[in-house]
Amino acid sequence: MRQVSQARPAQPGREGRATVLGRAAAAWLRALRGRTIAWTAGGLAVAAALLVTAVLLFSHDDRPPIPATRARAYTDVDACLLTGERGITAGSTAAAVWQGMQDASLKTHARVSYEPVTGEQSTGNARPFLNGLLQRSCDVVLAVGEPEVAAAEETAGRYEKVDFVLVGAARAGANVSRVATGDGLRAGVAHAVEDAVAGRH
Repeated sequence: MRQVSQARPAQPGREGRATVLGRAAAAWLRALRGRTIAWTAGGLAVAAALLVTAVLLFSHDDRPPIPATRARAYTDVDACLLTGERGITAGSTAAAVWQGMQDASLKTHARVSYEPVTGEQSTGNARPFLNGLLQRSCDVVLAVGEPEVAAAEETAGRYEKVDFVLVGAARAGANVSRVATGDGLRAGVAHAVEDAVAGRH
């Protein structure tokens, strides 16, 4: 006859203690994980601060500081140049005229600008571009190039308060100055613009 051994009943006290210990261990691990993250983040922040400080300390530039650029104070006079479609291309007559205007601007503080005539290079097509300069209230109008000079000669009489400086023009007039082309072009333009600006004060 086989004897069946009966299992001993579990002791409730021991099982309860194991459960409590397991929960405590899990809670401790979670807390440890949270502290580890906090310590890691704090360590990274400190390392970043030290790195920035080191860069600022050791990247000192011994060069003297660059002084602030002073903006040029311009007078309320605008000198505007009308050119052919090539504008103020280096080596061209218009480039020498533009250089003379810049020389005059350094002395008089007049504002200078230029406008090329695009499209057909004719007197008729140059007129709208010239009118645009006059509508912009240009006080001194310069023109270089046959169509541009011809358009300015036709228009100058109707704008007596505007001074015209025409390069290679056939004649001068009450408000028209003529500047000859050649070696003295740059200086001649500068002188003509300076006179025109001085006459407006």
